[in-house]
Amino acid sequence: MEKYHRIFVIVADSLGVGAMEDSADFGDIGVNTLGHISEAVETLHIPNLKRLGLANITPLKQTGSVKIRRGYYGKLREQSKGKDTMTGHWEMMGLEVTKPFRTFTETGFPRELIEELERRTGRTVIGNKSASGTEILEELAEEEIATGHMIVYTSADSVLQICGSEETFGLDELYRCCEIARELTMKEEWRVGRVIARPYVGRKRGEFKRTSNRHDYALKPFGRTALNALKDGGLDVISVGKIKDIFDGEGITEAHKSKSSVHGMEQTIEIAGKDFHGLCFVNLVDFDALWGHRRDPEGYAREIEKFDVNLGKLLELLRDDDLLIITADHGNDPTYTGTDHTREKVPFLAYSPSMQDGGELTEQDTFAVIGATAADNFGIAMPEGTIGESLLDALI
Repeated sequence: MEKYHRIFVIVADSLGVGAMEDSADFGDIGVNTLGHISEAVETLHIPNLKRLGLANITPLKQTGSVKIRRGYYGKLREQSKGKDTMTGHWEMMGLEVTKPFRTFTETGFPRELIEELERRTGRTVIGNKSASGTEILEELAEEEIATGHMIVYTSADSVLQICGSEETFGLDELYRCCEIARELTMKEEWRVGRVIARPYVGRKRGEFKRTSNRHDYALKPFGRTALNALKDGGLDVISVGKIKDIFDGEGITEAHKSKSSVHGMEQTIEIAGKDFHGLCFVNLVDFDALWGHRRDPEGYAREIEKFDVNLGKLLELLRDDDLLIITADHGNDPTYTGTDHTREKVPFLAYSPSMQDGGELTEQDTFAVIGATAADNFGIAMPEGTIGESLLDALI
């Protein structure tokens, strides 16, 4: 008999809680996204996250540890070899990624790939370097609008991104070019995790704004995940934010695109007010995209506070047979050098109004305990070849 009728898994994208034992192998020394944000800012008002045990996972300057009346907290280590979005999310649902996805942060994309992309799309590529989305628009958007050229860039993640003005380039044309890029980057030496369409509006510097019509063209997971198993078992698998894109639609029964992390939480609150049976899987990307990569601890701290406010609203809606899990997919320490993700452990917060106990859980050696716990709760067998052991019996 299932313990929980509904499970909510919320990924605070990049909210790491301290360096992995092998973080130096990834160029990350002494990183701690949450801890260093706390040290860098004067205030961090997050009463609901503290209530769930976040302040007990890594020391926060603003408070000591908080006594948890009900609910569980701990840390998860990443078993896969990577520190990117897809690796983290795929592992949560049972897949171990043994070979990191390709990145082109230092060099830009190979000339051969760019030439083939130009030939296939009929457009000249400009950019071809690592940059933030706002910086590349300030630098090149006016040229793209004037010439019809195509902005291609990458980041610290395994991505190829193409910008296009909704007014002059057009969404359909942007999506067409991205579909071609996705086909080309299936080649092993060019294989990136995602191709991302980045539409924007505006006509001159200082006015350019990216829109919510972003679309991710991700690789399909290389195996079946907990999401597939839940869907095949007749359960609801509702995605919020970029979850559907990360899994290329695999195992999703209902999808909601988000305009921001605040909007993503508003959508989650709305979903919590309805009846469903299964999993609601949420990604809140702004922590990472707006503040982590831009190395802005103050902005990151304020984003966590916004999350905490809406988390309080969600907690009020949780039923006795609901389970809430809050975690992250990697780190992105905004006080560290460069602009890359950081190889970190992630938080694991678990709460239900029906819990009779609470406290610290043993540190787990994989993110995959999340998918395994969800499957176990609904009496669903995890697909063959997946990793992770259920924590369901520990959540009492």
